[in-house]
Amino acid sequence: MALFSKTKAMPKPDIGAEMPTRTGSESLFRLSADASCCEKELYSKLRAEVPIIDACIGKIIRLVGGFRVEAVDPDFQPALDRFIKNVRVGASGRSLNTFADSYLDSLLTYGCALGEIVYDRTKTAVAGLYVAPVKNMEIREGKDPLTRQYCCCRGSKPIKLSHPENLVFTALSPTPEAPCGVSVLRGLPGLSAILLRIYECIGQNFDRVGNVRYAVTYKPSGDNGDRAFARERAAQIAKEWSSGMAAMKNGDIRDFVAVGDVGIKVIGADNQIIDTEIPVRQILEQLIAKLGIPPFLLGLSWSTSERMSAQQTDILTSELEYYRRLLEPALGQICDAFLRLSGSADGLRIEWDNINLQDESELALARLRNAQARAVEISNEKEELKSV
Repeated sequence: MALFSKTKAMPKPDIGAEMPTRTGSESLFRLSADASCCEKELYSKLRAEVPIIDACIGKIIRLVGGFRVEAVDPDFQPALDRFIKNVRVGASGRSLNTFADSYLDSLLTYGCALGEIVYDRTKTAVAGLYVAPVKNMEIREGKDPLTRQYCCCRGSKPIKLSHPENLVFTALSPTPEAPCGVSVLRGLPGLSAILLRIYECIGQNFDRVGNVRYAVTYKPSGDNGDRAFARERAAQIAKEWSSGMAAMKNGDIRDFVAVGDVGIKVIGADNQIIDTEIPVRQILEQLIAKLGIPPFLLGLSWSTSERMSAQQTDILTSELEYYRRLLEPALGQICDAFLRLSGSADGLRIEWDNINLQDESELALARLRNAQARAVEISNEKEELKSV
């Protein structure tokens, strides 16, 4: 049997048959249901097409805040501070904070993040850091359930990466079915497709109704002469109307004068655009609930109470602390590699900044109340000693 058999001529479609069509929003978001290999590319397009999703991820990255790495041996602290501030990240970045932001961005978008510690030629110093594009990477389980393999999928056959000890890997909410992590955007493509379809329909409705068009109707009377010259008069009316509309674009105002029964109506003036506020808000509520960002941080003026806003802020704080716990092992691995190459094996500590000034005030108020309570206890103890 030949490898490439001769293909049969395809039958010509019936001209009267209705061909299936597909809209742009459907073709963009319906490829994730069947092909898992396109899932990461789908999430990239999702952030590009839906601005509120990209804004939520950007807010999370900025709200996670900064950190300070403290070496147990204070003699190595100045060198560690210089490394954190000046380490190269990729082709255009610098500082460990830049690496943390890019690493967290990949973690939230794709469900996993992969970084590399790049050493110099002599393998005696850390030359820089690199955040790998996980869209081209495949992380598999190793020979046993506690190990993993890293493969590059640029060609037809995955290439296993060497020196996995130089790699830094973090998975977001791993499950037995997805040991390499689950993106925070999972479950949003379907809702996003509906949202984009609503916005597309709003634009089409404004093109049809918002752009005012006129219908000029000429009805000839029962007079024989009027009927005989109806075509010429209609052509003259159309010419004068077109001339007047063209002059209006240049700022000139012309009156339209016609003889006979001439009616002018606005096309689409009686049609009403469907109110989309409620369905759009329902979809946005689902998106924001999945991403965990309070609506007021995105400029959405939804009705809420002060107590509800405080509760939403507390929930956001717990979410940010969770992301910090995910980042801390990766940052510790990088700084530990630098300290070991510098001659220190005593370890390190990572101290995170407070999330906002409200936390600072709450902590200060808590310390004040503890101090006041301690002062009352000391005063009571002194009084008891005097009574004895």
